[in-house]
Amino acid sequence: MDTPDADGLLAEQLLRLTRRVHRIQKRRLQSRGLGITPAQSRLLRTLAHYGSPPRMADLAERLEVVPRAVTTLVDGLEASGKVRRVPDPTNRRVIRIELTEDGGRVLRELHGARREAAEDILAPLTGQQRAVLGGLLDTLVDGTSAPPDGVEPADGTSAPPHGVDIVRGPGRAC
Repeated sequence: MDTPDADGLLAEQLLRLTRRVHRIQKRRLQSRGLGITPAQSRLLRTLAHYGSPPRMADLAERLEVVPRAVTTLVDGLEASGKVRRVPDPTNRRVIRIELTEDGGRVLRELHGARREAAEDILAPLTGQQRAVLGGLLDTLVDGTSAPPDGVEPADGTSAPPHGVDIVRGPGRAC
């Protein structure tokens, strides 16, 4: 008799959860009528992390896509008035991408849609379960191992305080 592959089952659960999160987010985006694709929303969120307008090559690198893909996304967002191309002040051959006022408004809507989607997903969990999940996700995503506040480590040692925003994650703005 074969024993189940526990890691394989966990991996499948994570993939199913990821797909569910994406479906819910997509429905939330569509219901808000923002007129942008999930890929465009990712570019807007990424753009917001820069202190000054980035080059398209910078966006491609951060998004881990080929530059041509960024060009297509920027073309669509520029056509709808959410971003604009601006010349680099020090090198006229370089074009930078900046968020417009409408793009900023859409970005705020995106944050709301993502938060609502996360709330839908997390609704069945208690506060304690959310804290535990947040600690586990920190470990998987960031490689940290500190448990959330109020959760004792399995080995009985004490751990430093650990704040978790389970909807956005630690230090994440989007």
